Amino acid sequence: MRLEKFEKEFIRKTGVKLIVGKGGMGPETQAGCVENKAVHAIFPGGCAVLAATQVEKIEAAHWQDLGMPETLWVNRVQEFGPLIISIDTQGRNLIEENKAVFNAKKQPILERINQKIRFIQ
Repeated sequence: MRLEKFEKEFIRKTGVKLIVGKGGMGPETQAGCVENKAVHAIFPGGCAVLAATQVEKIEAAHWQDLGMPETLWVNRVQEFGPLIISIDTQGRNLIEENKAVFNAKKQPILERINQKIRFIQ
């Protein structure tokens, strides 16, 4: 998410079709995916070790001066997954959709809990 503001331009300039991250992304990534027919994917939680074992070779590492979290790693893989498509070529954003559903359900539950524990200050 720290690089969200650059994603649309990055996708356009590089022609990349798959971005793999560890969390959700926002409107710049959505727009870049729609305009360039790309997707953003995430590994399911807890699969980092599995992902690391699927990398056959690190082909390149760009922007290392930005630090490890922001370094762009170019990896050679044969099979890579399981992946969850979090933003598709139509701009659907699974993480944002799930947040909206969660938040809609959260408020009534919090109200019920607060009724039972009002004595706690």
